Amino acid sequence: MNSSSTAGDGRRARLTTSRWLSIMMLTMTVLVLAGGGFGATQLAHTAAVSNRLSDRIAPARTAVGRLESGLLEQVVAVHGYVITGDPTLLLPYDEAVRTERTTAARTRDLLDGEPAALRELDAAVGLADRWRTEFAGRLIAQRRAGTPATALAPVVRRGGVAFDAARTALTRLESRLDRVQAAGRADLDRARARRDLFFVVLLATLLLSSVVIAALVRTTVLRPLNRLGASVRQVAGGEFDHRLRPEGPADIARLTADVETMRQTVVDALMSSRRDRDALEQQADELRRSNEDLEQFAYVASHDLQEPLRKVASFCQMLQRRYGDRLDDRARQYIGYAVDGATRMQDLINDLLAFSRIGRIYGDEREVDLEEVFTQARSNLSGAVAEAGAEIEADPMPVVRGDPTLLTMLWQNLLGNAVKFRSPDRPPRVRVTVTEEPAGWSFAVADNGIGVDPRFADKIFLIFQRLHPRGTYDGTGIGLAICKKIVEYHGGTLHLDDGYADGARFVFTLPKPAEPAAEPLPEQRDGREPVVPV
Repeated sequence: MNSSSTAGDGRRARLTTSRWLSIMMLTMTVLVLAGGGFGATQLAHTAAVSNRLSDRIAPARTAVGRLESGLLEQVVAVHGYVITGDPTLLLPYDEAVRTERTTAARTRDLLDGEPAALRELDAAVGLADRWRTEFAGRLIAQRRAGTPATALAPVVRRGGVAFDAARTALTRLESRLDRVQAAGRADLDRARARRDLFFVVLLATLLLSSVVIAALVRTTVLRPLNRLGASVRQVAGGEFDHRLRPEGPADIARLTADVETMRQTVVDALMSSRRDRDALEQQADELRRSNEDLEQFAYVASHDLQEPLRKVASFCQMLQRRYGDRLDDRARQYIGYAVDGATRMQDLINDLLAFSRIGRIYGDEREVDLEEVFTQARSNLSGAVAEAGAEIEADPMPVVRGDPTLLTMLWQNLLGNAVKFRSPDRPPRVRVTVTEEPAGWSFAVADNGIGVDPRFADKIFLIFQRLHPRGTYDGTGIGLAICKKIVEYHGGTLHLDDGYADGARFVFTLPKPAEPAAEPLPEQRDGREPVVPV
């Protein structure tokens, strides 16, 4: 007893959810197809009986009635003509004869498949033709010949007997059609009753099958899934030591085993992440201490280191002024070297401080109108622009989110470089274009200066990297490094367009604000033209 039960459980366990559902769907399909086939047969039979009644028997019964009424019209017309001799009374007769022939032909078509009714129809039509040939036509001909109506009375009486025979035949046909119609209605009622009974049985069978299938699905599929879900929720709630026990169909059992493996993997990863978190917290503490040391270094660099440099430069200049007439050219040259070195050291320290403060000191993020920032940067460079005779053209600027001080520094460095590295044989011309993209704004600063060799496209963004000998151009070589750091701090990118051959062209991107700015664009605000010459 126990062994057979265990074997049955093993066979059920080997069935997967898809096999369970396939068996259930196959059963439902067989039931539906069998029921549909038998139901279609019942519907076809019911439709055939109904069509026979509505399309043949009932119209044929109506047509026979028209034949009888047409025959009555003929006899009335003939009698009226015999009595009065008025030829106009024969017009209905002729029309009734034509109508009778048409109706008789249509009735034969309707009674196709009803041999007894066709025989009676042919007999009735034959009697009607005999009455018209032997009596109606004879009476009409004699009356036209001038025979008085009184002399035709015997013929009229004999014709009445023939007419009654034809009318009786039509009456028998009507009675037969009434019986056929009654039998057809009874057959139709029985067919409808069988059809309704069948569909009730089919519906009950489908409902019972649905209940059985639902119970099987609940027992074999949903219950193991619910238990699996409850166990998963326990693990998700923090009970990471709760183990999942495989049960149910084979695929659900495999899923449970996979989830259990995943749980164990997650537990191992959690333990590893906790160890990593502890290590990260330790590194964060060390980084905080390092940042504090960096802050202290920045303070020392901005105050303590620059003070001796200022003293060196100041005393060297005082020495040159006081004892300049006693020094030879070489001594004055050495003093110039010392002053220049101290000054350059101060510039390097100041630029290094500015570079280190990006993203650390400046943090006033808000929506910034780049038109105002660009105007401020251009104003800061007005002296250099005027001295070089430079011309700057710019598209209308959008509104972005960022730090106005850093963005001013960005424009000032890019425009200053475009003016500084100008060509000696033509006046500098700078063109700033703005393009809207799905992710943000793209800006391009193009000039007609000496350009940059594409081989150094990456080197120019490194700190204190110069492509020209010191003294050719002023500066420490940190401007583009500052620009790149500012752009990346704002979530954009900066690169040199190495395909631009008329000078240098720097392209950078800035993201759009999270929400649209309420303030209109500059050209909408004050009506300025898109290109602004300086």
